[in-house]
Amino acid sequence: MTNFLKKILSAFALCLVFSNAYALDKEPFTQARFDALQASGAVVLIDIYAPWCPTCKQQQKVFEQFRNANPDKKFTILEVDYDKSKDVVRQFRAPRQSTLLLYRGNKQHWFAVAETRVEVISAEINKAIDYNYN
Repeated sequence: MTNFLKKILSAFALCLVFSNAYALDKEPFTQARFDALQASGAVVLIDIYAPWCPTCKQQQKVFEQFRNANPDKKFTILEVDYDKSKDVVRQFRAPRQSTLLLYRGNKQHWFAVAETRVEVISAEINKAIDYNYN
């Protein structure tokens, strides 16, 4: 292997390491996990998505942008597969994939369908994180 090729492969490997360091932390939705996060007062974004949905893919990019710009902002994303989890979709009264619900503790702060604007999603996450109960 040439020295040039080794350098390119090393650079590529380094890019993969750093891209994974900032990968979006998401979990599959379970009622037990949601209940525990609510009980702790955590900020939770319920992401009702479908893998084939272009709007959902755009929302994922917005979540990643927010995380990269605000690594200190703590919130959890719980994913609900629109096609595979119809009972949970009904529980949240989601009219379609690309529905987002934002909670802090037991309080629902926001509900949106097909929202992809960075400034709107970021503002709502920040509001929920910064919400003062007093």
